[in-house]
Amino acid sequence: MPPSPTTYRSTEVAGRIVVGVADIALCDDPSAIVVTYALGSCIGVSIYDPVARVGGLLHFMLPESKINVEKAGQTPAMFADTGVPLLFKGAYELGAKKERLIVIAAGGAEVLADDGHFKVGSRNRTMLRKLFWKNNILLSADDTGGSISRTVILRMSDGEVTVRTKGKERTLWPT
Repeated sequence: MPPSPTTYRSTEVAGRIVVGVADIALCDDPSAIVVTYALGSCIGVSIYDPVARVGGLLHFMLPESKINVEKAGQTPAMFADTGVPLLFKGAYELGAKKERLIVIAAGGAEVLADDGHFKVGSRNRTMLRKLFWKNNILLSADDTGGSISRTVILRMSDGEVTVRTKGKERTLWPT
C-alpha cells in the first residue's frame, strides 16, 4: 500500500511544497504554495475546495498503469488512471466535497522529437478526459497541448492557479 498522499514524496523547498514527477501532494494549510515544474508531456492536475480550503496537485507521466502494474503499485502517481483517483480520494479524506472542487489541468504537450509515434502528451490528455467524463468532473480551466513545458502553482489561501511558460506567468483560475 502506498504512503498517504499528504506525505507521498513531495518536498518543501523555499517555503513551497514541490511536487515532483510521478508525485502528489495534498494540503489543508492556507499559507502553503504547491508547485510542480517541467510539465512537458506530463500533466499536472490541481484541485481545490474553496469551502474546506483543501487542495492538491498531481504530476503524472503516463496514461495507463497496465503498462507496468508493479511500478503502478509502488508509484501510483506516475499514471493517470491510478494517480487521479488517489488525488481526489486524498482531498475527500481532508474534507473536500466533489461538487465544490475547482479542477485545473496543464501540460500534455508534445515535446519529444519522436516523429509522432508515441504521442505521450496526447495520450495523457485523452486519458484524463476519459477519467473526468466517466466520473462527471468538469475542468474549471486547462492549459494543455502544444509543444512547450509548463510550471503550475497552486496558492492554498484562495485556490489561485497560475501557469508559467517561457518565463511568462498567467492565472488560469480564477479567470
